[in-house]
Amino acid sequence: MPIRELTKAEEEIMRVLWQLQKGFVKDVLAELPEPKPAYNTVSTIIRILEKKELVSYTAYGKTHEYFPLITEEQYRRFQTEQLMANYFDNSLKKLVSFFVNDKNISLNEADEIIKLLNNQKDQ
Repeated sequence: MPIRELTKAEEEIMRVLWQLQKGFVKDVLAELPEPKPAYNTVSTIIRILEKKELVSYTAYGKTHEYFPLITEEQYRRFQTEQLMANYFDNSLKKLVSFFVNDKNISLNEADEIIKLLNNQKDQ
């Protein structure tokens, strides 16, 4: 199943699972910032992530230990591709131009970008 965009709540739960690598609902809940959502809310979101095939579990009787099926890097790549397609016509040039023109990239940051591009060219 292809990766689908996550809601803000789903992404927050996934970030905790990526950090923990695996955990029970109580473990995920313990890592969330105050004010903490209800246990049932976290449990419901995890089940939604399971239906989206982004999370699976190991059963210990009636208790489930959840773990992510995709890495944070895989989701980051998906999000970047969505950003490029939806806002920059799949043009890296338009994306970089946006950050250069609108976000006032410092000379140091520009230099780092150029170094990265040169390193890719040399490979």
